[in-house]
Amino acid sequence: MTKHALLERLGIEHPIVLAPLGGGPGTPELAAAVSEAAGLGSLGAAYMTATQAREAIRKVRSLTRKPFLVNLFCGGREGQKTYDARPMLALLAEVHQKLGLPTPVLPEMPADPFPAQLEVVLEERPAAFSFTFGIPDGESLRRLKATGTVLMGTATTVEEGRLLEQAGVDAIVAQGAEAGAHRGTFAGPFEASMVPVADLVRGIRRACSVPVIASGGIMNGGQIAAALADGAAAVQLGTAFLCCPECGAAEAYKRAILAAGRDTTVITRAYSGRPARGLANTFIAELEGREEIILPYPLQNALTRPMRTAAGQRGDAGYLSLWAGQGVARARSLPAGEMVRLLVAELREARTHGANGSR
Repeated sequence: MTKHALLERLGIEHPIVLAPLGGGPGTPELAAAVSEAAGLGSLGAAYMTATQAREAIRKVRSLTRKPFLVNLFCGGREGQKTYDARPMLALLAEVHQKLGLPTPVLPEMPADPFPAQLEVVLEERPAAFSFTFGIPDGESLRRLKATGTVLMGTATTVEEGRLLEQAGVDAIVAQGAEAGAHRGTFAGPFEASMVPVADLVRGIRRACSVPVIASGGIMNGGQIAAALADGAAAVQLGTAFLCCPECGAAEAYKRAILAAGRDTTVITRAYSGRPARGLANTFIAELEGREEIILPYPLQNALTRPMRTAAGQRGDAGYLSLWAGQGVARARSLPAGEMVRLLVAELREARTHGANGSR
């Protein structure tokens, strides 16, 4: 499939894909607004139950007739890893006291929601389905392909791109080192996956024949132009949409994004147990040098959820997971549809004047 054929098959005019933004920031309203503006809206359903995912998909459909994407986590769990939860519980007990929460209790390892969520995707048939943390099994991929849904997998290395192409995806999301939120690495240590997005796009384009979608720190039209010049068929942006009114991020989160005058992002396992990029804050600092007490994903994620929920309600950004890419200092606050139109205008301007959209 060629670069232009991907946009044509997706049914979108502009090469702009909304990153899934799972866990609250990504709402049906945000997905629909991006789709209505002729980009590809995305619904991050990884943290939803199957019932919630179905309701959210249908909510998007009630807001737009345009195509959109659904994203799930596939793999990445460390359920069999041995751990001692006592140090983490002790640290969180102090945080809970500050936030007025009960003493933390170790939850049971959450069951993998992917199988039930996938059934919803198969039944609802969104225009596109993307996945991260791994690759679905062959039978699941066969069933997905039978629906006509465009399949996109996340790669953080050229080797992962090859594996995704061999699995039969229609496009590869190249997640560069600059990208915010969780690293999608699945075929090696995450340290080996910290490849700048421009290098990753070019590397995957050389190694694979399927279209590539560039993701990582892209915030304006000049950067979109640069990614397309590198060979990307489209770009995926998340941080650029975090401060839109349709985004469900806590107000404290949005304020922290807009206040970032420079890149203060770090890679941390503090909140979920998996490496993820976000703004440095109090909780990350409290775990600095004590990373060995962090529990495996998704147990750490479940354990820190009450803290994160309370912090959001109190407006305390120090204990929120402030996921953001390295372009955070360029964040703008606009309605999502206006953001897409501005990005398109900047892209045209960059192409007209030969701007290289410095990263």
